[in-house]
Amino acid sequence: MNSQSPGTRKNAEALRGASRLAVQATRGVMGLVGEVHCTIASGPSILGRPLERPARAVTGWIYSALQEVTRHVGAGLDAVLAQLSPWLGDSAPGPQREAVVSALNGVLGDALEEQGNPLAIPMSFRVHGQTLRLEPGALREALPEAGSRLLVLIHGSSMNDLQWSRRGHDHGAALARDLGYTPVYLHYNSGLHISRNGRAFSELLEQLVSCWPVPLESLTLMGHSMGGLVARSACLTAEAVGHGWRPLLRKLVCLGTPHHGSPLERGGSWVDVLLEISPYSAPFARLGRIRGAGVTDLRFGNVLDAHWEGRERFGWGGDARRGLTLPEGVACYAVAATTAKALAERLPGDGLVPVDSALGRHAQPELTLCFPEANQRIIVGANHLDLLDHPEVYATLRTWLAS
Repeated sequence: MNSQSPGTRKNAEALRGASRLAVQATRGVMGLVGEVHCTIASGPSILGRPLERPARAVTGWIYSALQEVTRHVGAGLDAVLAQLSPWLGDSAPGPQREAVVSALNGVLGDALEEQGNPLAIPMSFRVHGQTLRLEPGALREALPEAGSRLLVLIHGSSMNDLQWSRRGHDHGAALARDLGYTPVYLHYNSGLHISRNGRAFSELLEQLVSCWPVPLESLTLMGHSMGGLVARSACLTAEAVGHGWRPLLRKLVCLGTPHHGSPLERGGSWVDVLLEISPYSAPFARLGRIRGAGVTDLRFGNVLDAHWEGRERFGWGGDARRGLTLPEGVACYAVAATTAKALAERLPGDGLVPVDSALGRHAQPELTLCFPEANQRIIVGANHLDLLDHPEVYATLRTWLAS
C-alpha cells in the first residue's frame, strides 16, 4: 500500500525522473550528431551521395556503441536511486518545482508518459496543491464547506493548478468568497493530446460528481488557454458515452482559449518543413519536433481523436475539423485579450492567441463557435497571462456567474 500522502512526491522518484531525462537528452544529442556526421561524410547530394553506405556503416557502429554505453549508465543510475528511495524520503513540491515540472510536461509530456518517467504528471483534482481522494469521506474531510455549486478550473499548456493564483488573486477563490462556489482545480499533463486529456477529465469528473459530499445543484467549468479546449473535449466525450455529470453542467467559461489555434504552433510546423528542404539541415528538424502532442494540437484547436489520428503531427496538413458546436443547453462565455490600448477594427491578440480564435470566430461558417454577443468580452491592454488576474476579467466573471 502506498503511504505517500496526497500532494507529496518521493524525492527518489523526482531524481530518477531527472536522471532518465538527462540520459535520454544525451542519447538524443548523440543521435543528432551522428546523423549530421553521416550526412556530411556521404558526399554531395548532386552526385547521389556516393559514400552514404560506408559512411552510415562506420558512423552507425561508433554512435551505436556510445548510445549503448549511455543506456547502461542510465540503467545503473536508475537502479541505485531506486535502492536509495527509502532513505531519500518525501517532500511537498514547492511552486517553483511545480512550475518547472509543468513546463517540462507541456513540452515533453507524451514522451515522459510513454517512457514511464516519474516526472510525468498524473491527472488529478487538487485544492491548494493537495490531491483530492475521490471518496465521499475523504472529500468531506478535505472540503468541509463544500456547497451545491461546483466550479472546476482547468489550467493551460505548460502550467499547473497553483498558477491560477497570480499577483494575489485567484478567480476560483474570489468566486467562492463572493458567490458561494466551491472551486476544485484540475492538474494534468498538458503534453498529451487534448482529446486524451478531455476523455480522462470526463471520466475523473464523473467520479468527482458521484462522490460529492452534498447534493449538486450545478457544475461550471472554467478553462484558461488550452484548458478551454480540454473542457470542450470532455463535453464531447460525456455526450458520446452518457456520463452523468453532463446534465449538471450549466456554464462553460473560456479565457484566452485558442479555439481555432495559435499562430506560434503554425510557425513551428513551418520551421519543420523548411529545415527538411536541405539534407544538411534536415537532422536539425528533430529539434523542432521536441514539443508534445498537446502543443501540436494547438495548431488548429483539435479536440477530437479524429482531428489528429492518421495525420503527420509535424508536417504541414490542413485543418481536419468539421462542424463542431458549443455544448448544447450550456451558457458558454469567451474572454479574449489584446495588447492594443483601445478597441479598433483589427486587433492584435494577447501575444499567444488571436482575438478571433479566442472568441471562436472563423472565416468558415461551419467552424465558427457561436458564443452569444453578450457572452463575449475583449480585454484591452492585456496579455495572455493577465487573463488570470485582470480586474476587468474578474468583474466580468462575477457578473456572468452570479445569475
